[in-house]
Amino acid sequence: MSVGTLLFIAEPQAITGLFSRLKESGYEAGLADNLTGAINFIKKSKPCLVVTRPRLQTYKAEDLLAQKDGAVDFPPVIVFAKFGSAEDAQRYLELGAKDYWLDPLQWEKIKLLLPAPTPESEEDEEDTPEPAPRAARPAAPAPFAIIGGHPAVKRVLSLARQVARSKATVLIAGESGTGKEMFARFLHSHSDRADKPFIAINCAALPEHLLESELFGHEKGSFTGAIARKMGKFELASGGTILLDEITEMDMGLQAKLLRVLQEGEIDRVGGVETVKVDVRVLATTNRDIEETVKDGKFRQDLFYRLNVIPLKLPALRDRGEDSMLLAKYFVEKFIRTYGLPSLRFSDEAREWILSYSWPGNVRELQNLMERAVLLAGKGVIDPAHFLLDPDSWQPDEPDLLSDSPSQDCSQPPSGAQVVQSPDGPVYEGALAVMPLHEMERRLIIKSLDQTSGNRTQAAELLGISVRTLRNKLNEYRGQGLIIP
Repeated sequence: MSVGTLLFIAEPQAITGLFSRLKESGYEAGLADNLTGAINFIKKSKPCLVVTRPRLQTYKAEDLLAQKDGAVDFPPVIVFAKFGSAEDAQRYLELGAKDYWLDPLQWEKIKLLLPAPTPESEEDEEDTPEPAPRAARPAAPAPFAIIGGHPAVKRVLSLARQVARSKATVLIAGESGTGKEMFARFLHSHSDRADKPFIAINCAALPEHLLESELFGHEKGSFTGAIARKMGKFELASGGTILLDEITEMDMGLQAKLLRVLQEGEIDRVGGVETVKVDVRVLATTNRDIEETVKDGKFRQDLFYRLNVIPLKLPALRDRGEDSMLLAKYFVEKFIRTYGLPSLRFSDEAREWILSYSWPGNVRELQNLMERAVLLAGKGVIDPAHFLLDPDSWQPDEPDLLSDSPSQDCSQPPSGAQVVQSPDGPVYEGALAVMPLHEMERRLIIKSLDQTSGNRTQAAELLGISVRTLRNKLNEYRGQGLIIP
């Protein structure tokens, strides 16, 4: 049963990474690449949120926002850009956008803007037993587990478990890719706040004045583009946990305001006159030597002491011994399930390479490399060649999956679509309606193959997936008896 609908106005590869989260959460989605299709979708399907690029080939977000003026029940609009600026953010907010984000799209941010699921009927409500009082309710199982058996990891985990139920601030330090956010989520999921919001914000992603508004909110009219009151992340996370990622990138002026929040438990919205009390557990991460940053005068010493109540120092993967192999097996099993592939095992050469490699990108690099290996190996044994250390040396080991299928006239619009002429040629309106996500995925693949004249490599790039994943999808569709161009 669907709990709601979203509309994305973007290129396919910008949203394909959200498909699994949408499915898990019970949401349906539409995808448009022009104004007419978007407006038709909004009128017919009434999405609860629209997430749009500033511009596409024949589309401008300004034109969509112009339709919002005076419209009844027009959904909130989020503009997300590959490369943004403070000027662009202000302009789109002035035009009526609810918020302005930078790539990549994050499900956690989208989820915060979605309405809470409502009961299917009053009858369902009556049949549902009332929840137990908070004190008597059993704790939900913690969904975040940290994989690792090295003593350094065990020490950090032991300390994390010991302090998880406290309100103490925790400073998580470690190289990029060591899993700092995972440890933050581990702390939250093992705390008394696990059923409350967990909100993460990257302090390096926004300029100072926008970051201040994101953290503390703003009042209507407080600056150009502030067309309505906006709650900041601290208010949204009240009762739960906030993660300040890359805290050392925060401007010195904003550090002073953050210090007051930590000491007094209250915030001031930008342009506001009233103090707002907040109950938030603060976690922070850094990939720098923060004590050196303090010595260099780039980070406030008093804020460092306030954040560093509980320090967690995560070891680099190269210092974790056999953990690299343990994690490799974990990620391989994960991606086998994700892509529906047969079981795989590591060759002795692959094991030796994994254990001897220095992993400059740490766990994140290992995860990406194992996904690549799973997709390239396909079945049987993972060898070092499947890590694709030298992309120019790769040779395809499968025949062209497009050459053995019947041809199809892709110049005709999809069934039920209306052809609308534009300066750039015909645009198919109505081809993407509310539908199961697997059907949307199939249509996106067919459309990408059509746009690239059947070139799998280019189609995969358009979709933001690997060529092997595209091949697997085509095989799956043919196995269902579908005709693929």
